[in-house]
Amino acid sequence: MTPGPDLQQLINTIKADAGSDDELAQLATAAATINELTTTSDAALGFFVDRARGAGKSWVEISAVLGVSKQAAHKRFADSWTARPAFERYTQRARNVVRAAAAVARERNHAFIGTEHLLLALFTEPGSVATKVLLAHDITEETVRSAMDEKSPAAPAADARSAKKALDAENPPYTRRTAHVLQGAVGEALTLGHNYVGTEHLLLAFYRDQAGIATKILLEQGLDESAAWADIRAALDGFGK
Repeated sequence: MTPGPDLQQLINTIKADAGSDDELAQLATAAATINELTTTSDAALGFFVDRARGAGKSWVEISAVLGVSKQAAHKRFADSWTARPAFERYTQRARNVVRAAAAVARERNHAFIGTEHLLLALFTEPGSVATKVLLAHDITEETVRSAMDEKSPAAPAADARSAKKALDAENPPYTRRTAHVLQGAVGEALTLGHNYVGTEHLLLAFYRDQAGIATKILLEQGLDESAAWADIRAALDGFGK
């Protein structure tokens, strides 16, 4: 196992970052640093818990590895499947996609916002990193819509009124898998060292749940997680040149 920084290294880093001998300035820097480390650590652990769950491992098995009770593990990590997403770090494009997902659901007379709606909504932002990656793999709005017609067909027109009422509510009816993707996108951003959540992080977050309709569509149309990661890194590296 690669060792992390020891206590003295961490103290020296905090002092250097503070840029001052003032004790309060150093304390403030320490608090911010530890908070960032804690957030990143939690996101990293959540990433691997998601992978274990996606591979079919039970909460009993996961809790045994973590050295906590099943209830404690479930409470800590299962909340990402049900908690209301927070969009403070989302870019404008990513927020536009989330809003567009509701429009996609409404168009299909669905009274819920599923991962498939979120995937199709990415095409409303053609200049985004995620959409460019999809198009590079010949995954288009048309191919995704066709797959949705098979896996999540539009509801009868008679359901349009109830769908509109649900989708116009103050709290949109995200499915638990969609909530998990929206929460997971924050973890993907932290994994890449970003302080924002963009469409590329949404795309990567789909792979946290192999059973989601969006993930099944992506895999069936030839874009696996490793290819998505490689293309997104290449795209982001290109922006920095």
